[in-house]
Amino acid sequence: MSETPQPQAPAQEHRFPCDQCGADYRFAPGHDSLICDFCGNERTLNDDVEGAIRELDFRDALNAALPASETEDTRSTQCPNCAAVFEFDPAIHAAECPFCATPVVTDTGVNRQIKPKAVLPFSLDENTARDALSDWLGGLWFAPNGVKQYARKGRKLQGTYVPYWTYDADTKSRYSGSRGTVYYTTRTVMRDGKRTQVREQKVRWTPVSGRVARFFDDILILASRSLPKKYTDALEPWDLSELEPYRPEYLAGFRAEGYTVQLDEGYSEARARMDRIITRDVKFDIGGDRQRIHGIETAIKDVTFKHILLPVWLAAYKYRGKSFRFVINGRTGRVQGERPYSAWKITFAVLAVAVFAGVAGYYIAQNQ
Repeated sequence: MSETPQPQAPAQEHRFPCDQCGADYRFAPGHDSLICDFCGNERTLNDDVEGAIRELDFRDALNAALPASETEDTRSTQCPNCAAVFEFDPAIHAAECPFCATPVVTDTGVNRQIKPKAVLPFSLDENTARDALSDWLGGLWFAPNGVKQYARKGRKLQGTYVPYWTYDADTKSRYSGSRGTVYYTTRTVMRDGKRTQVREQKVRWTPVSGRVARFFDDILILASRSLPKKYTDALEPWDLSELEPYRPEYLAGFRAEGYTVQLDEGYSEARARMDRIITRDVKFDIGGDRQRIHGIETAIKDVTFKHILLPVWLAAYKYRGKSFRFVINGRTGRVQGERPYSAWKITFAVLAVAVFAGVAGYYIAQNQ
């Protein structure tokens, strides 16, 4: 007899009309309020949201045993170029993908996802983010002029909440290995017919075993495939202590990307990070001058997780048919991204160096 599936929360459209003119509010970065761009009316967010950000049980999620209230159906669109999954305003039928600038026509589908439990609200507005991007682009050598002028022309940046997983786990590890103690001996050798004393380094190995324990809190894993991971990782650190319980008001005026890295995939990456830290702990526990690890057995329990949203300003620039993406931390202003190279600038630089070397060589030859 098959079990009746739990009903899922229906997709919801969250709109926040202005009290004065009826236009949509948007969240104002750096302020705990919503603002209307049409008439300037501002509404302060109330504090009636639960203060605790609760973790969810990892095993329950894998076994599809989470309460129905923890999942929802979301309306989203997938970019045909970079495979980003992001939510569209229902009134928008065509736009550019915020991750790669590919034109996208909204063929909106419904996806069942785990609800976000927390959000780190934007604290930098678009103008501040554009200034940070302009400064960063201005420092790029051999970049085409069009790229450097990109931010200065006032091109719109897209504020997007990017999905992440965090994992907590309690670990206890048993290990076996060897501790190496460095010592020196002296022996006599013949060199050029003379007896010479030589000091040699040696290592004395002693078998050891022991236990280490560590509680891992908020191992942060990117849950998106749409952006190069090396750039999003470089946006760290994130001030996760400032996470707020999720509320749709924080997303007003912004886009939210749906996760494409599944929960178990994210855990595999988190577990690899944990193992590296446990190995470091074991080496520290072995002590001595050298360490050898023969084996580690780790027992892990109380694994929990949460789905969170982190703020990123996005810019996508097309150069000779290829998309180049820039990402800005919506809290700190840290910028990372891809960059094109200008062939003529590189050629000019090479020619300039060659001419300089030729003139310098001629001058030296004449003086000699």
